[in-house]
Amino acid sequence: MVEDIEDPRRREPAFVSDERTMLEQWLEFHRTTLVLKCEGLDAVALRARPVASSKLSLHGLVRHMADVERNWFTRVLLRAADTPPLFFDPAVDDSELVPLDDADWDADLDAWHLECERSRAAAARLALDDTGLRRGAECSLRWIYTHMIEEYARHNGHADLIREMLDGSVGC
Repeated sequence: MVEDIEDPRRREPAFVSDERTMLEQWLEFHRTTLVLKCEGLDAVALRARPVASSKLSLHGLVRHMADVERNWFTRVLLRAADTPPLFFDPAVDDSELVPLDDADWDADLDAWHLECERSRAAAARLALDDTGLRRGAECSLRWIYTHMIEEYARHNGHADLIREMLDGSVGC
């Protein structure tokens, strides 16, 4: 049986709470899960792509999620569409994922942490029904929280598989 990851930084939300608290806490749960999946590995392992048909690596997932945080909370929610991505280059497929040969794990992890802090600050100023703008359509903070939880959960599943293939570590 696969056990839950036990770490004081990662807490599952209460079974009963108000909507905003639950959304914020589930997002934090999944942010922390991604970090925990990366801990204890060296730069080579973090850049490794153990699934031959995939460009995914743990390092690449952190870079991707930094851009996802920036996109949804800054570009969409705060309507700052002119804010450039951190790693993503629309002219290069999967540019935030590869190549990583010259990527600096500590700097990229710090960039992700900074984007998470900016996301928290942006959301804290707004109500769940407040909206940003995505491709000309209104998009509520509630929708963004729900999407971000889904995005992290999906990629944390990828991180589970990558980590298990790298060193046999399992845990959800």
